Amino acid sequence: MRNDFRQIPQPTTELDLTDPSVHAEHDLTDHFRHLRTHDPVSWQRPDGTRRGYWLVSRHADVATVCKDSASFASTGGNVMDTLLHGGDTGAGRMLAVMDGPKHASMRKLLWRSFTPGALKSYAERIHSSTAQLIRAAAGGEACDFARDVAAYIPLVAICDLLGVPPEDREFILRRTSNALGSEGSAHAPGAARLAKAELLLYFAKLAKARRGEPADDLVTLLSTGLVTGDRLTDDEVVLNCYSLILGGDETTRLTMIGGVQALIDHPDQWRALKNGTVSVASAIEEILRWTSPAMHIGRTALRDVELGGRSIKQGDAVVAWTASANFDEAEFEEPDRFDLARQPNRHLSFAYGPHFCLGVHLARIELGALLDGLRTTVSDLEPVGQSERVHSNFLSGLSSLPLRLRSIES
Repeated sequence: MRNDFRQIPQPTTELDLTDPSVHAEHDLTDHFRHLRTHDPVSWQRPDGTRRGYWLVSRHADVATVCKDSASFASTGGNVMDTLLHGGDTGAGRMLAVMDGPKHASMRKLLWRSFTPGALKSYAERIHSSTAQLIRAAAGGEACDFARDVAAYIPLVAICDLLGVPPEDREFILRRTSNALGSEGSAHAPGAARLAKAELLLYFAKLAKARRGEPADDLVTLLSTGLVTGDRLTDDEVVLNCYSLILGGDETTRLTMIGGVQALIDHPDQWRALKNGTVSVASAIEEILRWTSPAMHIGRTALRDVELGGRSIKQGDAVVAWTASANFDEAEFEEPDRFDLARQPNRHLSFAYGPHFCLGVHLARIELGALLDGLRTTVSDLEPVGQSERVHSNFLSGLSSLPLRLRSIES
């Protein structure tokens, strides 16, 4: 836990979790613990233009919301900013806010590109490029790990899959961060809308090019594949390219940055990783739990349903907090302890059920490449400046992490 967080004055159920500054400036550990214990399915009253919603904090209940697609739909918005303010314009057209047979058909189409077998050749390139990034960072005086290392690993991988040319990738990186409003408290309100529009326009042009000249990439697959027997419209292709670039870049990047910060904060775990006491595979899962980069999942009740002893009505908004579920004492022994050897580790960082993360294998490859590169190349992780947190009510993590990576060879 960070030392510069402000503490919530006292446990309460009346904290506005829609406010990005609440997450950027406060340690919410006690707040979520209080909710899990005293009000695990808590009604949050409307506030101004925002509708009221049910806040779900326990692991078992969050898993139920994710799994029960007959009772909870994603089409009303899968994050608070859309769920509580009129819905998502991509509903029914974009995989993340799509349900039912069309969702299943599109997942089946895309899944062929995300299986371990399909990713095998990408895995080799990811490990090689990650090792080069780490060696370069460890060869200098200092670096910003967030911007100089972590920013490029998932970006290169998802851009390879989508077929984005190398010269366009810096443009994509900046727009993905801005589209989710995660670059800091000074983030202009209109910047997210502009970044999203620029990304959509970019992929519209790329999709048009692929229709005329197909390639072996996801943009071509979306442009030419069939979903429930039909071709996707131009808008559907573009919206799903946008969703894939955001999902494939931002959350993995934040997991990497947060994982390195956790290793700095827990030197015993860094030693255990380096000396092989814990496996890289086990370390990946604990870092995913600990960082919980996507903090919540938004759903709309399709029918009246009981959850956690509360009566949720058809049409009610529900926000299930994976950032709380991943630290639930009922699921994890000593959840506030960072333990790379933790077993079992049934975290919900990839969600659960029909919307379980499509890129799960890719994310684990990327995280594994990072941890392998660090433990074999770096002797010490030394902070050299103040880190900066993202400014978001959906994403959690650091946008800047100044470090000196001391090479084993030096």
